[in-house]
Amino acid sequence: MVWVLLLLLAWAVAGAACTRLCLAAARAASVDANAGRGHDLTLYEAAFLSGGPGRVADLTMVSMARQRRLLLAHTGWATVVDPRGRDEMERSVIGAIGPEGQSPIAPVRAAAAAADAVGGLADRLVDAGLAVPDGARTTVAAGVRRVRVAAVVVLALGATALLLPAAPEMPRNLVALWFALPLALTLSCLATARVEAHPYSRWASPAGQRLLGALARHAGSAADERTYLTTVAVRGIRAVGEPDLRAAFAHRGQYGSYGYYGLYGRD
Repeated sequence: MVWVLLLLLAWAVAGAACTRLCLAAARAASVDANAGRGHDLTLYEAAFLSGGPGRVADLTMVSMARQRRLLLAHTGWATVVDPRGRDEMERSVIGAIGPEGQSPIAPVRAAAAAADAVGGLADRLVDAGLAVPDGARTTVAAGVRRVRVAAVVVLALGATALLLPAAPEMPRNLVALWFALPLALTLSCLATARVEAHPYSRWASPAGQRLLGALARHAGSAADERTYLTTVAVRGIRAVGEPDLRAAFAHRGQYGSYGYYGLYGRD
């Protein structure tokens, strides 16, 4: 009865993953529905909620580059033109470049993303109920990924059970039917999460996602500088229109981890 042991393992994997997803969804739903009401997102806040610390660093460098206060070469180097930062984020970038005024973009991005300015921004967003707290790793996004993995594991265990020598008292079609039950559980959880909680976010709480959606709608089709930077904050470097500027950031993921939440370089 090896297939029974495999079936129990399949149920354990599926049940654990689906339970964690349900708990994450319940926590997300329990966030104060009034969180963020009357709060107008800044560009830095929108960048953090959309893509985390790295997105804030990217936005800061793009903004400075478009104002000709920072030169970003397509070779992946940053050069300071104006050493006077206009806010904490810009001063973090300039400080990360160093006294020589020139540095590869990747370590600058990593250091700026790990700076106190970004940590303070994250704390303020968490306090406002707009960002997912550091350490709350069972977010809906993480839960969905676990359920997807569980579905694959259930399929693999079912296939293994079917490849074993057939038990005389249990036809193969019944074995397959038993494994279809935990698979159906995982697929139904994924479908429910898709309807109830999509889009999944690693950084923004449900209230933060609502504000991001409103920000994207209000940006409209205007072609001013703020609208451009808002698009970069929400969509990342892929929204940058200048080929040379976009090419400069192609090197940004080549430098280890960068601070808040312990994640690696990504949009």
